[in-house]
Amino acid sequence: MNHRNIEALANRKTDHLNLAQKSQLDVATQDKRFFYEPLFSAHPSINDDQLRTSFLGKQMKAPIWVSSMTGGSGEAGPINKILAKICSEYGLGFGLGSCRSLLDSDEFFEDFNLRSTLGDLPFLANIGIAQLEQLVRENKTQKLDDLVDRLQADGLIIHVNPLQEYFQPEGDRFTLAPLETITKFLEVTKSKIVVKEVGQGMGPKSLEALMSLPISAIEFGAYGGTNFSYLEQQRDVTSGNNEGLGLATVGHTCDEMVVMLNRIIAQKENVKEHIPEIIISGGVKSFLDGYYLMQKCDAQSVYGQAKGFLEHAFKGEDALRAYVENQILGLKMAYSYLKIRD
Repeated sequence: MNHRNIEALANRKTDHLNLAQKSQLDVATQDKRFFYEPLFSAHPSINDDQLRTSFLGKQMKAPIWVSSMTGGSGEAGPINKILAKICSEYGLGFGLGSCRSLLDSDEFFEDFNLRSTLGDLPFLANIGIAQLEQLVRENKTQKLDDLVDRLQADGLIIHVNPLQEYFQPEGDRFTLAPLETITKFLEVTKSKIVVKEVGQGMGPKSLEALMSLPISAIEFGAYGGTNFSYLEQQRDVTSGNNEGLGLATVGHTCDEMVVMLNRIIAQKENVKEHIPEIIISGGVKSFLDGYYLMQKCDAQSVYGQAKGFLEHAFKGEDALRAYVENQILGLKMAYSYLKIRD
């Protein structure tokens, strides 16, 4: 061992001693979701194909989904382009924010026009259930298939958000149940359809109803992530809306929804013929959460995040690139050395 290596070793040991005296992880911090198995894998690299998976018939290099968050105005265009570029580099899937502004105008089209950047990665357009209800009522749903075609998207996310609309000062009011609207649309559309919630998640009856439909995927949008109902309630300056705050605190976490989903798959014979793929999102704070939930889920799944990607995208490409690499390498380490506890 040369002098430089001896000096580096000594410095490292000094660091260990100093840090050990300053802080220790308490037993209470132990993550009890996993068995740690250190014997069976070499260290992964950022360039291997350990995490490659398929979603909606497309290949992804990692099971990580950039969940819908930005619409087509203001800073959305530059942010969408940064997100799409990083997705392309690391092979991730991408869900657009609401494409409502494109239904009658191409003013913001380039903010959403990301297929050339994303290549053959999964890429979804997005519309709200309120806008879909209006198009169904007016017999204008062809606009949505045309939108998917123009964007060269792989399908359409329908976001279902009755509580958000209820709290939103400018919110729409549904005249049909969302399930009825979706069912009518499925009868006429040629696009692959994904249904998601926007911060509250969904209970077992809603999940079961969706799983009986010919949709391609479900995105949880579970309780624990950005709560759009609560955000809209905070925007309302009238006093009357404050009394409805309790409604913003209801919902279902990803963990709860995975359990519900697995139970439906196990109990319903007809569901097994067609199990929608799943984007596990809403309160997924880290790769460990994503790994745990995907391992628990009995359906083909990826995990989605919105806030983490958006925060780092605002800091620039380098910050977003570092964030994604940490997610990917952490996820690879989890697959190499962790098994979930039953």
